[in-house]
Amino acid sequence: MVVIYTSNGCASCRKVKKWLKENNVEFIEKNIFNTLLKVDEIKYLLSRTENGTEDIISKRSKIIQESGINVDELPINELCDFIVKNPSILKRPIIISKDNLQIGYDEEEISAFRTLKTIAKCDNNCPQYEICGSNREAQ
Repeated sequence: MVVIYTSNGCASCRKVKKWLKENNVEFIEKNIFNTLLKVDEIKYLLSRTENGTEDIISKRSKIIQESGINVDELPINELCDFIVKNPSILKRPIIISKDNLQIGYDEEEISAFRTLKTIAKCDNNCPQYEICGSNREAQ
């Protein structure tokens, strides 16, 4: 299952949802302003990033600029509490599945979220049809 973290008025979020629907990828949408993020959820997102806060936090956000907080120096629990109280500092959309994480909309990278079902379609012209295609049709 794919989970996308979105916000209202986010053009990239709309593009991601459109792409997922067009490619028959099931997803759960979590609007970061309508759904309270949990600390464990934020920790999980951070654990899946390659570069930690740099990947998912917009350091150019107004809240960070005005507060003068250095998110890289905050202990993890304080950082998570700050994000819970100020979800607008998160970059959007955040797209996450069991195997993939993507921040923002990237036409080339989003294809990693296609489901096996979508990728595995074949018909009797497929060289592997005798092995797997006819079995799927029989089910």
